Amino acid sequence: MKHIMSFGILASTVLAFASPVLAQTVFVSTQLRPIEEATVVREELLKDVGSVDYVVEEPPQFAVRMEAERQAGKHTVSLVGALHGELSPLADKDTLEPLDDLAKKLAASGMPQSLLDLGKLGKSTQQYIPWMQATYVMAAKKEALQYLPDGADVNALNYDQLIEWGKNMQDATGQPQIGFPAGPKGLMARYFQGYFYPSFTGGVVRTFQSADAAAGWEKLKALWAYVTPNSTSYDFMQEPLAAGEVMVAWDHIARLKNAISAAPDDYVVFPAPAGPKGRGYMPVVAGLAIPKGAPDKAGAEKVIEHLSMPETQLLTASKVGFFPTLNIKLPPDLDAGVALLAGAVTATQASKDAVISLLPVGLGDKGGEFNKVYMDSFQRIVLQNEPVADVLKAQGATMAKLMTDTKAACWAPDAKSDGPCPVE
Repeated sequence: MKHIMSFGILASTVLAFASPVLAQTVFVSTQLRPIEEATVVREELLKDVGSVDYVVEEPPQFAVRMEAERQAGKHTVSLVGALHGELSPLADKDTLEPLDDLAKKLAASGMPQSLLDLGKLGKSTQQYIPWMQATYVMAAKKEALQYLPDGADVNALNYDQLIEWGKNMQDATGQPQIGFPAGPKGLMARYFQGYFYPSFTGGVVRTFQSADAAAGWEKLKALWAYVTPNSTSYDFMQEPLAAGEVMVAWDHIARLKNAISAAPDDYVVFPAPAGPKGRGYMPVVAGLAIPKGAPDKAGAEKVIEHLSMPETQLLTASKVGFFPTLNIKLPPDLDAGVALLAGAVTATQASKDAVISLLPVGLGDKGGEFNKVYMDSFQRIVLQNEPVADVLKAQGATMAKLMTDTKAACWAPDAKSDGPCPVE
């Protein structure tokens, strides 16, 4: 009975999502969700490509919708745009159309084979086409540079230097001048997963409650003394930067772009700081995939080809700050703010001490719970000053259960695992 009721709920979800007219190619995306970005997609990126209904979904709702359509066998979605880790569960259930012919065309057009291989999601056929890529960087008002510690290179900072920089700025201005997107819709969880943990522990899951992690949290507490308390309300760092509320910020490049593009001469953009294990960073790859049973497969392929054209990829970079997956040179007349962001991305990727941390893979619809482990740890350790060891033990148990329940194997930078990724 339970199974029937569950299926009924999913089926009703499909009906709730269903559009009365399926003449359009329904394109559901977890990316470019903010209203300004979605408007760019609808009015500029998808211009002249036919009738496309661009629908944005939060990742948990996206997972529910796709599972509902799969179980009900009633398909309304012809194209999906999502992160590598969000598409992986769909491939695991064999619900994506193979896109090998499109992949061959794009390889000939200059899409790196390494990126295309990522789009196979471990299978023999192409599961998604890499759409756009991004990462997270730091940005600072140029006036903040005068407060850098002696001998510090902004492109090769470590955490001790960032802390000293924060102290110098606060001493000079009387206010904390560093900001993080720790608000309800901010991407602070990615900071912990892609930057903080890899930099201090060399891992993300295995090392969650290690001595290295405990030392890292103590360092973050020291840094937080110079971080504005308003960070817990910030979702996008471009607004507080532009408003002069902070001088230094970390965020996703697309969530810094507006401030930097509006006044490129006022900013420097640079890699996140390094810790004892290196300079953690998280490359973000979004892909385009076609669900099996798509009502308009031909229309979906047409949209993928259009979004993969050099001119569309460059327009995407210019308008929303996500970079091309095609191996194409950014033009000299590119938006100056985007050029600054591109330089920081290149500097990050080229760092000799770079530690790559992939987006979580294999968590299915539990990605939000995974993020919550890090955010709860942050709340308790940094904001509420609870003992680090106690919090890591409790949250480590939650993490271990999550890995066991989802059967998610380890991903980089953690060493591979045969079964669920262990919390050691």
